[in-house]
Amino acid sequence: MASRLLDTGHEITVYNRTAERADDLVARGARFANSPREAVEPGGIVLSSLANDSAVEAVSFGDAGIIAALKGGVHLSTSTISPTFAARLAERHRSAGADYVGSPVFGRPPAAASGKLWIAISGSAAGKERVRPILAALGQGIVDFGDKPEAANVVKVAGNFMIASAIETMSEAFALVAKHGIEERQFYDLFSQSLFACRIFQGYGQSIVDREFEPAGFRLELGAKDVGLALQAGGEAKVPMPIASVLRDRFLNALAKGRGDSDWSAIALSAFEDAAVP
Repeated sequence: MASRLLDTGHEITVYNRTAERADDLVARGARFANSPREAVEPGGIVLSSLANDSAVEAVSFGDAGIIAALKGGVHLSTSTISPTFAARLAERHRSAGADYVGSPVFGRPPAAASGKLWIAISGSAAGKERVRPILAALGQGIVDFGDKPEAANVVKVAGNFMIASAIETMSEAFALVAKHGIEERQFYDLFSQSLFACRIFQGYGQSIVDREFEPAGFRLELGAKDVGLALQAGGEAKVPMPIASVLRDRFLNALAKGRGDSDWSAIALSAFEDAAVP
């Protein structure tokens, strides 16, 4: 996303907890900040993209955090975090005289680099209006889910749950046809061109057939976190999610086998192992 903003003429300051990961951006003209607070321009816009609630909390709170210096500005959070924490973040920003807009994104790094993300957004009308030019550079579509900052995160968690469910469905189906002596690729060619001719089934189906889970487009460890967020949100709203419970165990199985850094579609390996399919 930072690369895309540079490509579209934006001047940016970048911060990464692992400083060398920002080297390419700095070489292209970005300014490097030594702390989250140093990356903030009072009254400006800060975009964060982090792995989980604790990472967002670490850069947002405290004397060296975003909130301490953002008065009059907007924090645009693209992270996949729990809706409950998003609501808490929004309140802390309001108390400090800043705005918070939830805007989690759907799409892998190549989509971000080419401005082809799909973006869910929610928060105050004024905050959303301020960040819209930034989001327009990043995404091919922006869908507004209202004024509750946490609403966009509910959408993101639900969306990632649907993707994980599709991966599990394909994993079990491939194992089934393979155990009956049917060529997996032939089965994939049929459904990916007919009933399931869409990006999720085509892309992840190809990875499963080819057993290609490296490098990770989205790490399995993060997928496990997102399934956990879906179960948490379901529990808070008293929404039973039995499929999410199955997914939780599938991801835990993969994590126990050391596959956390593989692509999250590597949960298919557990399905094949259960069925004794090579």
